[in-house]
Amino acid sequence: MLLSAEKLHLISMMRKNLLLLLLLPLLLMAAFPVASSFRIAKLHYGGGGDWYANKTSLPNLIRYCNQSLKTNIDPEEATVELDSPELLTYPFIHMTGHGNVTFTDAEARNLRRYLMGGGFLHIDDNYGLDKFIRPEMKKVFPELEFVELPFTHPIYHQKFAFPRGLPKVHEHDGKRPQGFGLLYKGRLVCYYTFECDLGNGWEDLGTYPEDTPATHEAALKMGANLVAYALTQD
Repeated sequence: MLLSAEKLHLISMMRKNLLLLLLLPLLLMAAFPVASSFRIAKLHYGGGGDWYANKTSLPNLIRYCNQSLKTNIDPEEATVELDSPELLTYPFIHMTGHGNVTFTDAEARNLRRYLMGGGFLHIDDNYGLDKFIRPEMKKVFPELEFVELPFTHPIYHQKFAFPRGLPKVHEHDGKRPQGFGLLYKGRLVCYYTFECDLGNGWEDLGTYPEDTPATHEAALKMGANLVAYALTQD
């Protein structure tokens, strides 16, 4: 039986209204985006070293975490100095560079306060940082030593499993990648990636021609583990 023009018009209007109802949440999300829950920061330290290295690494890691972990991190990284009161507002701080690092006594005290209060510092040796960062972290925790974390440590077993520890991103001296930690009262407050170049692996594909998509993905997965661990450990 043929429908009247009035009934056809009514059906058409109902369909349009249903479509509008289905699209309304998407339209509202576009018009009023959900505010980011928090930001993570890159550490701007003194001494003249290239604290600013790997410009695309943190933005890429943030994007990956928001996609794979369903976090709501601000897509723009922050930059923070050690003597800034804002240091205490970031749950995760990333530090990189090739060397030349110095902490003043006041900066060391503020970093210690941050880490004892629940903060988390990831130090990534971009090759050459090791001989500088170890004595500076001694200013922060003179009573602690960096210890290599076993492959059974939870940091290697968050969403992504790394049963053999850190992935190897770049080769320098033929050494294996190592993950060291500072543990304060049993809590991992600082994680130091050595002979790994993890942050380089987070950078845009093509930044380093030798990096494969698989290397890039492995680095991002390990980085996501670091963020997940920092956000969920007691």
